[in-house]
Amino acid sequence: MAESQGRVGNQAEMPFLEHLEELRWRILWSLLAVIVGVGVAFFVLLRYDAIKFLAQPILPYLPDGKLITTHPAGAFKIVMSAAFAIGAILASPVIVYQFWSFLSPALYKHEKRVIVPVLIFGAVLFMGGVSLAYFVLIPLTLNFLLNVQSSVISPMIDVTRYFDFAISFSLIMGAVFELPIAIIALTALDIVTPAFLNKYRRHALVACLVASAFITPGQDPVSLAAVALPLIGLYEISVLCSIVIYRRKLRKEREREREAEVAV
Repeated sequence: MAESQGRVGNQAEMPFLEHLEELRWRILWSLLAVIVGVGVAFFVLLRYDAIKFLAQPILPYLPDGKLITTHPAGAFKIVMSAAFAIGAILASPVIVYQFWSFLSPALYKHEKRVIVPVLIFGAVLFMGGVSLAYFVLIPLTLNFLLNVQSSVISPMIDVTRYFDFAISFSLIMGAVFELPIAIIALTALDIVTPAFLNKYRRHALVACLVASAFITPGQDPVSLAAVALPLIGLYEISVLCSIVIYRRKLRKEREREREAEVAV
């Protein structure tokens, strides 16, 4: 009861307009962090020719080891796209901190203990999805697609199209890897249960295959399997996370019921 009153009291101390003012400053600091992150990423990409590193998956399949561009601003567009993606990743700790600072006064102590590991877990999963796409899925897709060619065809890959494909695919895979976090949140909110997830496991597997068909850039069986298997694995991990969260909630509910019976 005291904890609940303390929570309400903290919320009541700050009027609604002050909440909006604080939210505005949190958003401004987050945008500033993104701008700084993009600036740093842009400088690094230009200074150290990071484009060459980012193009490593496709270079072995090009006759002269170089991508082509048909527009004077092609290279600049690639640098800016990569800078925005990397800058957002660099700014993510600041964004998470601002989000946490705004939200934490309205949370219970046990909620704070849960959210911090979840945020860290989510960041690790996102980077895992991006890494899987860059180091495994993109090379597999390129290897299949660019080896299925005629002897009269010489691949001339446009730099803009390649990087649009590589960056968007990597970010999509990073977002897809957040599935366990979404399941944990839905379980914590009593929207889904482990029994529900197990009941509709077959439907989820079909959904993973359908999603893989949309996500996979090459639409070939190798790429489809390379995307579908991690998705199915993520779903199974999500079920395990849901079981842990659900059992913990049931245990706490039983403890509260026993405390209530003792109090009576």
